[in-house]
Amino acid sequence: MSITQIDLNDEALEKAMSLMGTKTKKDTVNTALLEYVERMERLKAAERLFERGRRGEFDAAAEARQAAKQAWKDAFK
Repeated sequence: MSITQIDLNDEALEKAMSLMGTKTKKDTVNTALLEYVERMERLKAAERLFERGRRGEFDAAAEARQAAKQAWKDAFK
């Protein structure tokens, strides 16, 4: 952990502390940083899923599943 001196917006910090339920400035800033990183990682994952959908990967998987189900049904007729 590093020690850094920064100027903070006191009003925003108080609001964040209230919303997060944190007791110290340090906990508030660290929680905000961790939540931001997690949110950005989820956003990147969602973007990757979107790109896969745009390329039709899920359509192909759905068609393959449907074909497998049909083949299973046909095998037991």
